[in-house]
Amino acid sequence: MTRRPDKVGVLISCLLFYAVLFSPFMTFRANRIVAGETKTMFESLPTWVAATFLIFTLFAGVIAFFRSPIVLRLAVSLIGLVAVAIVAGLAATTLTPDNNSYARVSPASGFWLLLTAFLLLATDAVARLQPKPLLRVVMLGGALAVLASVLASGLSDDLSILKEYANRADIFWSEAIRHVELALGSLFAATLIGIPIGILCAKVDRLRPAVLNGLNIVQTIPSIALFGILIAPLGWVAANVPGASAMGIRGIGMAPAFVALFLYSLLPVVSNTVVGLAGVSQAVQEAARGLGMTTLQRLFRIEFPLAFPVILTGIRIVLVQNIGLATIAALIGGGGFGVFVFQGIGQTAMDLVLLGTIPTVLLGLTTAIVLDALIDSNLFSASRKREA
Repeated sequence: MTRRPDKVGVLISCLLFYAVLFSPFMTFRANRIVAGETKTMFESLPTWVAATFLIFTLFAGVIAFFRSPIVLRLAVSLIGLVAVAIVAGLAATTLTPDNNSYARVSPASGFWLLLTAFLLLATDAVARLQPKPLLRVVMLGGALAVLASVLASGLSDDLSILKEYANRADIFWSEAIRHVELALGSLFAATLIGIPIGILCAKVDRLRPAVLNGLNIVQTIPSIALFGILIAPLGWVAANVPGASAMGIRGIGMAPAFVALFLYSLLPVVSNTVVGLAGVSQAVQEAARGLGMTTLQRLFRIEFPLAFPVILTGIRIVLVQNIGLATIAALIGGGGFGVFVFQGIGQTAMDLVLLGTIPTVLLGLTTAIVLDALIDSNLFSASRKREA
C-alpha cells in the first residue's frame, strides 16, 4: 500500500467516516404513520457489535483512501455490504419491543451513506479489475445469492420494509409478474416490429427522416401524458370493437401501459438497427456481391449478423428503460411495482415506497449487467472475424 491518496477513495472515505461518526443509523417509530425518532449506531446495537462495526468501517475508509490492492478493496467492499445488511437487521431486532407488531424500524441516513460508499468501492474495484463478461455474470449471481441468503436467514425480518413485504407477499409477487410482463412484452413487440422498420429505413433513404423524426416526437411526450392520451382511443376500441374488451383492451389498465411502453421502445430499436446496418463496411458488402449473393442473402447472412451487437445495445436500452417506466403504469391501473410506490406516497409510508422502488432498481441493474456482458462477450466473434 502506498501513501498517495486515491481520488475516488477520498470521496468513499468521507462517506464512510461521516456515516459512522455523525449520521443517525436507524429511525424508530411507534407505528408506520407517526414521525420517527433517530438512533445512532451505539443506540441501535449492542455495544460490542457497534464497536466492531465501527472499527471495520474506519479500516475500510483507510483502505479506500490510499491506493491499496484492487482485490483487497473488492474484498473489503463485499464484506462491508454484507455487514451493513446484517447489522441493520440486528439493529431492527434490538430496537423493536417484544411482542409489538406496530413498531417500525427503518434505516436512516447513516445506513444509506454506508450502503452507497461500499457500493461505490465495489463498483470502482470491479471497473479496475475489468473482469471478463462471464465472470461479471458470475459475480452478479453471487451477490444476488448472498442477498437472498441474508433475507432468508430472518435476521432482517424486523426491518419495516420487510414487515411491509410480509403483509403483502402475495400481492408483491403478482405485481412483480405484471411488472416483468409489461417490460418484456412491450420490448418483444417493439423488437418484432422495430427491427423490420429499421431495416426498411436503412435501405430507403427517403423514408428514414420521417420515421425517425416521428419516433423522436413520441419520445418527447411525458409518460403520464402519453398514458392519458391513450385512454380515449383504447376506451373507444373496447366499446366498439367486438371481442376487444374480452382481450383486455380498455381505456385504463394494462393495455394503455403496454401500448405506451411499446411506443417508447420503438426509437432505440429502430435507430440502432439503422446505425448497425450503416456500420457494415462497404468492402464486406462488395465481397458478398462478388460471391453472387442476392440482396436478401446479403442482408440475413452478412449485414444483419454484423449489425446485431449494435441492435442488442438498443434492446438493452429499451429493457432498462421499460423496467423504470413500468412503475408509472400503476397510475392508470396497469399494476407493477408502482402500486406500492404510489400507495406509499398516498399514505406517507416511505417503507412502502421502498418496497416498490428497490426491486425495480435491482431488476434494472441485473438486466443491464447481464445484457452488457452478453454484448461484450465473444458471442459475435465469428461475425467480427467474417467482417475482417
